[in-house]
Amino acid sequence: MIVADGLGKSYRDGAGVGDLSFTVRPGVVTGFLGPNGAGKSTTIRLMLGLTRGRGRTTFGGRTYAEVPGPLRTVGVLADAAAAHPARTAAAHLHMVAAGGGVPSRRVREVLAETGLTSVARKPAGRLSLGMKQRLGLATALLGDPEYLILDEPANGLDPQGVRWIRDLLKRLAGEGRTVFASSHLLAETALLAEDLIVIAGGRLVSAGPLDEFVRRHARADVVARTEHPAALLVALARDGLRVRQEARDLVVETADTERVAAVAGRAGVQVRELFVRQSGLEDAFLAATAAASAAATPAAAGPATAAAAPAVAATAGAAATPAAAATPAATPTESATAATPIPPQAATTTPPSAAPDRPRQELP
Repeated sequence: MIVADGLGKSYRDGAGVGDLSFTVRPGVVTGFLGPNGAGKSTTIRLMLGLTRGRGRTTFGGRTYAEVPGPLRTVGVLADAAAAHPARTAAAHLHMVAAGGGVPSRRVREVLAETGLTSVARKPAGRLSLGMKQRLGLATALLGDPEYLILDEPANGLDPQGVRWIRDLLKRLAGEGRTVFASSHLLAETALLAEDLIVIAGGRLVSAGPLDEFVRRHARADVVARTEHPAALLVALARDGLRVRQEARDLVVETADTERVAAVAGRAGVQVRELFVRQSGLEDAFLAATAAASAAATPAAAGPATAAAAPAVAATAGAAATPAAAATPAATPTESATAATPIPPQAATTTPPSAAPDRPRQELP
């Protein structure tokens, strides 16, 4: 289990993160989301002790600095450009393995596992962005670690590569490992993660099961399909309901199908279909982070704590709840998933380079 306790970092421009506390449990993939500039990369560097700040993070009860043989305990993907451009992929992995006390046979194994065998003798500087990302992941997996900290692991990968890494991380989590992966891809996170940690403005917004986050923050609308949308729209608006038209569908901002059906009945409008549409991770994320950003206070303010509760099955986005037929022709249906990326952040692979943090003035 990974336990982050009171992580904080302040800059003179007011940016940073403020007293983040959360738990990442083993056996599932935990997604880490936040708007661009929310502090995801800073949080990961604080977790690993690569940036000076407040608080501490433990991996099975020990900080990263206290872990014996860190490469064999914590695998980190933090900077895809970490390999020397003139060194081959295989040579880079052999160098890291030798420095971390990892048997050289693991190089061949991780090259195969990450699909790099065919380019093993190719200089890292000549690899595509996707292949560099795979090399960074191979480096993280080299020590067969129990914990994985991955910053934007799908960055630069084509659709086939994104599916591959999704399957790989789920398999690794299924083996009992603790997998913590940041991302700006909402749709992919919805497919990958069971637990979710969300930050905005450097503050913790939520930590827990992904499906609970969606239920708590997403909006439920009633969708009505009729041959007379204009008449029904007028009737619904007169009844005080907020309604918008999407093609020939009317989307009513309420989860009360009976009320919509009653309005249609009084107006003499026959409804062909009437159902509740639950919005997905995209709407939930935007609603939760917008509210948090609006209420944000300086990052050095009081603590924000949450622990990831046992996960229920993750949802991939939207879920539809069938409504009881409220008019003679009403039938239930399902809605489509909605999930689009957040504006991307800087890509990130490999651990413990004590590379300097962002060029900002730090507060003492």
